[in-house]
Amino acid sequence: MEMVLPVANATAAALARVSAVFNAPLARAVVFGVHIDVMRGSCEFPGHLVVEGLLIAAILFQLSRKSYKPPKKPLTERIDELCDEWQPEPLCPPIKEGARIEAPTLESAAGPHTTVDGKEVVNFASANYLGLIGNEKIIDSCVGSVEKYGVGSCGPRGFYGTIDVHLDCESKIANFLGTQDSILYSYGISTIFSVIPAFCKKGDIIVADEGVHWAVQNGLQLSRSTVVYFKHNDMASLASILEKLTHGNKRTEKIRRYIVVEAIYQNSGQVAPLDEIVRLKEKYRFRVILEESHSFGVLGKSGRGLAEHYGVPIEKIDIITAGMGNALATDGGFCTGSVRVVDHQRLSSSGYVFSASLPPYLASAAISAVNHLEENPAVLANLRSNIALLHKELSDVPGLEIASNILSPIVFLKLKTPTGSAVADLELLEVIAEKVLKEDSVFIAATKRSSLDKCRLPVGIRLFVSAGHTESDISKVSASLKRVAASLLQ
Repeated sequence: MEMVLPVANATAAALARVSAVFNAPLARAVVFGVHIDVMRGSCEFPGHLVVEGLLIAAILFQLSRKSYKPPKKPLTERIDELCDEWQPEPLCPPIKEGARIEAPTLESAAGPHTTVDGKEVVNFASANYLGLIGNEKIIDSCVGSVEKYGVGSCGPRGFYGTIDVHLDCESKIANFLGTQDSILYSYGISTIFSVIPAFCKKGDIIVADEGVHWAVQNGLQLSRSTVVYFKHNDMASLASILEKLTHGNKRTEKIRRYIVVEAIYQNSGQVAPLDEIVRLKEKYRFRVILEESHSFGVLGKSGRGLAEHYGVPIEKIDIITAGMGNALATDGGFCTGSVRVVDHQRLSSSGYVFSASLPPYLASAAISAVNHLEENPAVLANLRSNIALLHKELSDVPGLEIASNILSPIVFLKLKTPTGSAVADLELLEVIAEKVLKEDSVFIAATKRSSLDKCRLPVGIRLFVSAGHTESDISKVSASLKRVAASLLQ
């Protein structure tokens, strides 16, 4: 009996556990979104079979897939084939037939009369405003400079490229214009697009005339400033933009602001109203950058430029630039203004810091040209007389009209009735210029523009008037233009 009792107790305990398992609630599981009820320890509802079936199906699917096979050709051969088939984009777009430039070739000095392709012609295509090309005193100064200094300087101004004649030229220009100091640049067109980014930076505001030429446009782009254009030579448009930019805008008061204009616009021959620009500058607290390549040596009682013409004190213009390849008949350019403005450029203007300095003989030529202008003020009277005469003679050219100012040495002719396409207009004007050259030996030029030039002013024919032209030269170009225009535009 003692042995039976423990066995009976163990059996009763085992039966109690089995009974508890069968009486336990169902466990729930979710497999692939399907609810499965499984009784723990029970085969009454075999839900685990669903899971096992899904796993078996997945294994069979994987086994049935095709195994990876490496390519028959080595990968290096395929890469070589792709490289052979690749055609890179052209380095530059193809030049269209109409865009090809076949400029006439000059075979003598670009004076009022020159030789083009073996034929003597009257030259209205060179900006020799004071007729100084071929001037004996200027030539003698260049010869003496070449004998003393050689041809080039072989170094930037800050690295042993400064020669005493450079300092003399800078001083001469500053004294002539009545400014504190000047700085020379080696290349005329690089002057303005080096000066603008030297002062104007990202975040600054520039308000510029929509008619500025390409060099000014390039300077505006290089500055990375915010550029707003006003209508060409329209002071109401300028005033409206300045008002919008400054009215109630406290942020504008804390950043640098500039107005950029040309004294005489290369793309239209119009003269900027400096007195009104200075008034707006002072009202809205902007700075003015004035480009005077076509007005220096031309406008004003003594040729001192736009400020003298309008009687505006020179110190009211913050920065003045000009190329010396027009009235002075040399090359290079200059910027003039306060000592502070000039000194800033000696370390911050790329065209000055990184370019070899102006060849000494060109600086000597500039000094001689300014001396000639001071000693012979009558040359300005001759120039203005020729401009007025040409305006009178061209006032009735069939199909063409004068768009330039009566004081501008650039006499700009545009079509009275445009075709509606700038390309077609330019082609027509080029035909006129070619016929005038071939049939009457008069050299004029249409305003062909680069694809980089964003100016949207009308194209035209540009005639550069020189003090060296005679009445006979002016009569000849006028008669030729009237005859050719009548045959093509009527």
